[in-house]
Amino acid sequence: MSNRRAGERGGAAAGPAQPRTPRSPGARQRREEILRIAMETFAARGYNNASLAEIADRAGLTQAGVLHYFRSKELLLTSVLELRDQTDIEQLGPDRPRGLAFLRHLIDTSRRNAEREGIVRLYAVLSAESVTENHPAQEYFRDRYTGLRAFVADALREAAEVGEAREDLDVENVANAIIAVMDGLQVQWLLSPGSVDMAASTERVVSSLLASIAPAKN
Repeated sequence: MSNRRAGERGGAAAGPAQPRTPRSPGARQRREEILRIAMETFAARGYNNASLAEIADRAGLTQAGVLHYFRSKELLLTSVLELRDQTDIEQLGPDRPRGLAFLRHLIDTSRRNAEREGIVRLYAVLSAESVTENHPAQEYFRDRYTGLRAFVADALREAAEVGEAREDLDVENVANAIIAVMDGLQVQWLLSPGSVDMAASTERVVSSLLASIAPAKN
C-alpha cells in the first residue's frame, strides 16, 4: 500500500548520521543515480543479500565512493525508503481525500501501483524482510503500519461523523483488513501480474466494504 501518514511518522532509525547534501549539479545527479540503483538492488535482493560492492559496481564507483554520499549501507537504505515516501506524498497532494472519498482514493492508488513495479517490489520485499531480528528497516515499517492504520481509521471516523458510515463501526479492525487486502494483492500481482488486477480487486473490496458499513435506513 502506498500512502504513509504524510510526514507524521518517522522512518527507519539512522541515528545522528545524515546523508551528505551534494552542492554541484553533477554530484546531485550522481547521488540520485546511486539511490535509483540501490532501490532496484534492494527490491531484487532484499537488504541483507544486497551488497555495497554490487551497488557501487553498478554505479561505476568504489564502495568508498558510495559511502562518500551515504556514510553507511543502513543510511543508504533509509534514504531509499524516504525517497519512496516522498513519491507517495507528492502524489497524494497537500489535502488528502476525507471520509469515504479516501477509501475510493485507495482504488486509484492500486491503479498507480500497477505502473511502478520497482517501488511495489521494494515495499513488498523490505516489509517482509523487516520482521527479521535487528533489521534496520523494522522501526520504519512498524511506524509505517501504525500511521497507515491511523490514516484509514481517521477516514472511517470522518465518514461516520457525516452519516456515511455506522457510528458503531469498529474502525481499527476495518482499517487492518483494508491494509491487509491491499498489501496481499501487491504480493500476488508481483508473482503473477497477468492474473491479478489490483485496481479491480481493490474496487470490489472497497465497494463491498462501503455497502457493509453504510448506516441503516429508516
